[in-house]
Amino acid sequence: MSGVLVLDRRQTAAALRPDALLDAVARALVAVARGEVSAPPRIAALTPTGLLGAMPGYVPGLGLAAKLVTVTADPRHPGRGFHRGLVALFDEHDGRALALVDGESLTEVRTAASATHSALALAARPGLGRVTVVGTGAQARAQLALLAAVRPQAEVTVAGRDPQRAGAAAALYPGARVAAGIEDAVREADVVFCCTGATAPVIRRAWLSPGVHVSSVGGSQGPELDPGTVRDAILFAEWTGAAGAPPPAGAHELQDLSPGRPVTLLGSVLAGDHPGRGGDTDALTLFKSTGHAALDVAAVRVAYDVALDQELGVRVDL
Repeated sequence: MSGVLVLDRRQTAAALRPDALLDAVARALVAVARGEVSAPPRIAALTPTGLLGAMPGYVPGLGLAAKLVTVTADPRHPGRGFHRGLVALFDEHDGRALALVDGESLTEVRTAASATHSALALAARPGLGRVTVVGTGAQARAQLALLAAVRPQAEVTVAGRDPQRAGAAAALYPGARVAAGIEDAVREADVVFCCTGATAPVIRRAWLSPGVHVSSVGGSQGPELDPGTVRDAILFAEWTGAAGAPPPAGAHELQDLSPGRPVTLLGSVLAGDHPGRGGDTDALTLFKSTGHAALDVAAVRVAYDVALDQELGVRVDL
């Protein structure tokens, strides 16, 4: 077939089948941990309201792709923001452009997949236990939708500053309840998914009970976790640059770690090369996501393969 397959936002979302996506993201995370991925640290052009980032990557067995993504603040709603962009898939052998898909929906779902893998691998309680999702925006909604697909029996609470938005997000997970406040919801949780556009911490160490797992995927423009949480946690990330590279490639929360402080790659846990929390049911574990080009490669490969199978999208000559 000739031409480039183009998927709009709706078609991209429809092509990101949860089971296939989780499998591909796990493969990508393992490949990152084993040094098999070619992906330079994200670069970005800064603007007065955000940035334009570029993320190329190659993952053996999944493909070659690149994402252009904008991260901007929402001037009408302080503390909220937008992630928009495009992801292009190329033939890894001859360099032909194969597909161009919506980057916003792809980023949301592949980030949720990475966070979900962290919780499944690192939570102290089987089945996740009591789950709190902090946030009401696009990333929180993607997280809730994915959890509903893969762990429909969990006890889920949604917490945010706006009760109406929290209620709308909670509707994506049947049976989820809306918390009166973030602190109360976090204090009750066994797993916390922090999915905000915060520029200052929204989670405090004092709120976290023994054995909690925290998955933090927000904070692209500032920390969403307080220093105490980072100080006391066993740390996990998608790649070493989460702590070793400055933002926007690295995480704000991991910039001032003490020398020699370990940050374990999630892929090492998924591969069975690291024991994760190691059976310590009282330990605080923290997965800090910054995103990685390998995850975009995984997700766009799934979208492309499913789109071909279901005859989604249109072909254009570029």
